[in-house]
Amino acid sequence: MKKYKIALLPGDGIGPEVTGESVKTLERVGERLGFSFEWDEYPHGANHYLATGEILSEVSMDNMEKCDAMLLGAIGDPRIKPGIMEQGILLALRFRFDQYVNLRPALSLPNVKTPVKLEERTIDSVVVRENTEDLYMCIGDTTDSGELELPININRELYKLEGSLKLKTTPLCPFAAQAAINSKPGIERITRYAAELTKKRGEDILTIVSKSNAVSALYGFFEECAINILSREYPELKYSTVNVDALCYHLVRNPASYGVLLCPNLFGDIISDLQAGLAGGLGTAAGGNIGDGLSMFEPVHGSAPDIANTGRANPIAAILSGALMLEHLDEEKASKAINSAVFNFLKNASRNELPFEFGGEATSEQVGENIRKYI
Repeated sequence: MKKYKIALLPGDGIGPEVTGESVKTLERVGERLGFSFEWDEYPHGANHYLATGEILSEVSMDNMEKCDAMLLGAIGDPRIKPGIMEQGILLALRFRFDQYVNLRPALSLPNVKTPVKLEERTIDSVVVRENTEDLYMCIGDTTDSGELELPININRELYKLEGSLKLKTTPLCPFAAQAAINSKPGIERITRYAAELTKKRGEDILTIVSKSNAVSALYGFFEECAINILSREYPELKYSTVNVDALCYHLVRNPASYGVLLCPNLFGDIISDLQAGLAGGLGTAAGGNIGDGLSMFEPVHGSAPDIANTGRANPIAAILSGALMLEHLDEEKASKAINSAVFNFLKNASRNELPFEFGGEATSEQVGENIRKYI
């Protein structure tokens, strides 16, 4: 029997609750289809940080690297300044394992109310977000003096970037600065991933999201490099380009009209939440951080500390993230089994069987168990 070793990081808030239901669902489908899991659990999160001062250790990351994939719950805690845990865990893992694809599907599901009328159409789109560059490279700071130097020392698998930016205002005044990098090799590899995904979905067009009219250096370059790859290597595919503000407008007007959306890091972060909201909420939004090495799968929602340990957390996004992980591991049949179980549960559930987020009364554990009945 094949066994997958999975790094498990439940994290903060509702993370342990929803991850627990995902683990039980993965084990159920593994029992049915003849494979199993070994769970390598890590304590990193707010409680561990407050108790030890450690965010994420090199030893832990070395051990994670030996796993087949990683399942994460949620990161974030109101006791800790925003950014510390997110950068120290989420971004650190993305950079360490070069998880250059952030994959966020959006799918309208039965009995999940949407804020716009879809009529007979359904949302079935996916944001392919470049995950390691743009404004997320942690090159930034604030100054009260009016003078600022930003040292840059980035060592990535694709390239090494060294230097510094020296900035000064006249007259002197406090300011903040954040540097962004979009590289040709970074754009080319995310474009290839989006193109291959478009073909896998049986579609012949993808959309490049940009803002080349106003931020021409950063996003004009992204658009240009993406178009060059598509024209040269994927002549069978068509593409369109759209500025991110116009896309937001069109998504609200007709959210079912898009398939694969190729986005720079910042825009992908924003658009994927918009798509999730249009499809019914973050409670069904799965996510993957994918690279050539260890890939990490997580629900898109946050840690929701206000409902932690109340049983009100919706585990569906975490369960669907497990299905996304199985697809990445080439367990296509198992992935489809979980997706179908979620669909059939929502289609047939009575009001009291739905999670609180969807107007129901079922606890996280009850929702998870009712989904597993369909596997």
